[in-house]
Amino acid sequence: MSTKQVTIYSTPTCHYCTLAKQFFDASGVSYQDKNVALDRSAAQEMIMKSGQMGVPVIDIEGSIVVGFQPNVFEQLLKK
Repeated sequence: MSTKQVTIYSTPTCHYCTLAKQFFDASGVSYQDKNVALDRSAAQEMIMKSGQMGVPVIDIEGSIVVGFQPNVFEQLLKK
Protein backbone atom coordinates (compact mmCIF):
# COMPACT_ATOMS: atom_id res chain seq x y z
CA MET A 1 0.00 0.00 0.00
CA SER A 2 1.37 3.38 -1.02
CA THR A 3 1.50 6.33 1.32
CA LYS A 4 1.87 8.82 -1.53
CA GLN A 5 -0.45 11.80 -1.59
CA VAL A 6 -2.84 11.40 -4.53
CA THR A 7 -5.55 13.78 -5.70
CA ILE A 8 -7.95 12.93 -8.51
CA TYR A 9 -9.79 15.78 -10.21
CA SER A 10 -12.88 14.23 -11.72
CA THR A 11 -16.53 14.50 -12.68
CA PRO A 12 -19.26 11.96 -11.89
CA THR A 13 -19.94 11.19 -15.57
CA CYS A 14 -16.32 10.67 -16.66
CA HIS A 15 -15.61 7.04 -17.57
CA TYR A 16 -11.82 7.47 -17.38
CA CYS A 17 -12.18 9.10 -13.96
CA THR A 18 -14.00 5.98 -12.76
CA LEU A 19 -11.25 3.77 -14.22
CA ALA A 20 -8.57 5.83 -12.46
CA LYS A 21 -10.37 5.55 -9.11
CA GLN A 22 -10.80 1.80 -9.62
CA PHE A 23 -7.07 1.51 -10.36
CA PHE A 24 -6.11 3.28 -7.13
CA ASP A 25 -8.71 1.36 -5.11
CA ALA A 26 -7.42 -1.97 -6.47
CA SER A 27 -3.84 -0.87 -5.72
CA GLY A 28 -4.72 -0.02 -2.12
CA VAL A 29 -3.85 3.64 -2.65
CA SER A 30 -5.99 6.19 -0.85
CA TYR A 31 -6.74 9.41 -2.69
CA GLN A 32 -8.64 12.63 -2.37
CA ASP A 33 -11.36 12.95 -5.01
CA LYS A 34 -12.20 16.49 -6.09
CA ASN A 35 -15.40 16.79 -8.12
CA VAL A 36 -14.67 19.68 -10.47
CA ALA A 37 -18.25 19.69 -11.75
CA LEU A 38 -19.48 20.86 -8.33
CA ASP A 39 -16.41 22.54 -6.82
CA ARG A 40 -15.36 25.63 -8.79
CA SER A 41 -12.24 26.21 -6.70
CA ALA A 42 -11.12 22.61 -7.33
CA ALA A 43 -11.68 23.16 -11.07
CA GLN A 44 -9.52 26.29 -10.98
CA GLU A 45 -6.87 24.45 -8.96
CA MET A 46 -6.85 21.64 -11.55
CA ILE A 47 -6.44 24.09 -14.44
CA MET A 48 -3.61 25.91 -12.65
CA LYS A 49 -1.77 22.63 -11.97
CA SER A 50 -2.28 21.00 -15.36
CA GLY A 51 -3.23 23.66 -17.89
CA GLN A 52 -6.07 21.30 -18.82
CA MET A 53 -9.83 21.61 -18.60
CA GLY A 54 -10.53 17.92 -19.24
CA VAL A 55 -10.63 15.19 -16.63
CA PRO A 56 -9.24 13.10 -15.11
CA VAL A 57 -6.23 14.99 -13.86
CA ILE A 58 -4.29 13.07 -11.26
CA ASP A 59 -1.74 14.66 -8.93
CA ILE A 60 0.67 12.11 -7.43
CA GLU A 61 3.03 13.88 -5.03
CA GLY A 62 3.12 16.93 -7.33
CA SER A 63 3.52 14.97 -10.57
CA ILE A 64 0.56 15.72 -12.84
CA VAL A 65 -0.92 13.01 -15.06
CA VAL A 66 -3.68 13.87 -17.52
CA GLY A 67 -5.99 11.02 -18.46
CA PHE A 68 -6.10 7.37 -17.47
CA GLN A 69 -2.50 6.17 -17.71
CA PRO A 70 -2.05 3.17 -15.38
CA ASN A 71 1.58 2.57 -16.43
CA VAL A 72 2.48 6.14 -15.47
CA PHE A 73 0.54 5.82 -12.20
CA GLU A 74 2.53 2.68 -11.32
CA GLN A 75 5.86 4.37 -12.06
CA LEU A 76 5.02 7.42 -9.95
CA LEU A 77 3.76 5.31 -7.07
CA LYS A 78 7.04 3.33 -7.00
CA LYS A 79 9.25 6.44 -6.79
